Amino acid sequence: MAFPEAERIEKQTFILKPAQVARIEETARAKIDRKLVTIFTAWKNGSVQGYAHIDVHTVRTHPSALMVVWTPAGEVRSVRMLAFHEPLDYLPADKWYQQFDGVGRGRRLRVGDDVHGVVNATLSTRVATDSVRRALAYHAVLVGPDSVGPEDREP
Repeated sequence: MAFPEAERIEKQTFILKPAQVARIEETARAKIDRKLVTIFTAWKNGSVQGYAHIDVHTVRTHPSALMVVWTPAGEVRSVRMLAFHEPLDYLPADKWYQQFDGVGRGRRLRVGDDVHGVVNATLSTRVATDSVRRALAYHAVLVGPDSVGPEDREP
């Protein structure tokens, strides 16, 4: 679904070190509640086509799963709700997620500011926006061209 033209998709699981957690949370302006992060990398003709992460979080009392797909340059390509176990009245329409397409780390991504809010779905929109900011932070810290800093290397 995320990479229909890919020749292969690799799954990479990261066990986050404290320095990485701090950098991701600072970059994303959102907490990380899991130290295990899985990122999927799509390849075609020997080059990276993009990345994807499935972010699972509790909205109110039930989980949701959101897939964020981004380009090798670190811009959002698509955002899709995969599972939503809250009442459907709290689920933003598919079109709402399209506002993230093309967004990179330079945007603030705040609901009610540069991200449109949805009446009766405030928590859902905040959780989704946090997921997008986390995915962009994963690119910056874990898989992007400038992702490996000295504090991230094993001694």
